[in-house]
Amino acid sequence: MEETAKQIEDVCLRLLTQREHSQKELLEKLALRGFIKEDAQPVIDNLVDKGWQSDIRYAESYARSRIMKGYGPVRVAYDLKHNGVEAPNLDGIVRAVAGSWMTLLEQVYSKKYSQDCLLSRNEWAKRSRFLVQRGFSFEMINALFNQLQIKFL
Repeated sequence: MEETAKQIEDVCLRLLTQREHSQKELLEKLALRGFIKEDAQPVIDNLVDKGWQSDIRYAESYARSRIMKGYGPVRVAYDLKHNGVEAPNLDGIVRAVAGSWMTLLEQVYSKKYSQDCLLSRNEWAKRSRFLVQRGFSFEMINALFNQLQIKFL
C-alpha cells in the first residue's frame, strides 16, 4: 500500500511541477494511469496539507491565463466549474490583466474585426456569435456595439 502511495505522490508531483492542477484533474490523470480514487485521494489530501496543491491557486492561474487569451467571464467560470473548482474573484483578476471586462471585450473585437460602423444583420450575428463563444454575455456585446456606434445596413 505504501508503495502505491509513493507512486501516486511521484506522479502528482511530476504533474504539479509542470503547472497547477485541480484535485479533479489529478484524480482523472491518476485514473488514466490505473490508480483508483480511494488510493489517490488521501495522497492528494496530503499534498493539499503541505501546500503543494491548491484549487484556489489553480483557479487563479487558470483564470489569468484564459483572460490573457481573450476569454470572457462566462467561459472562464464555466471552464473552472468543469475542472472541479469554483471561480475566484474574476473581476479582480481581469482588473489586473486587462483593466475591465469591457476593455478586454473591445480588444478581442478589434483584433478580429475592422471598425466598420455599418453591418448587415448576418455580419452582426456572425460577430455576436464569435464573442458569445469567447464567453461574453449578450449584454456586454450589445454595450460594445452601442459604444462603437455600430448600426445595421
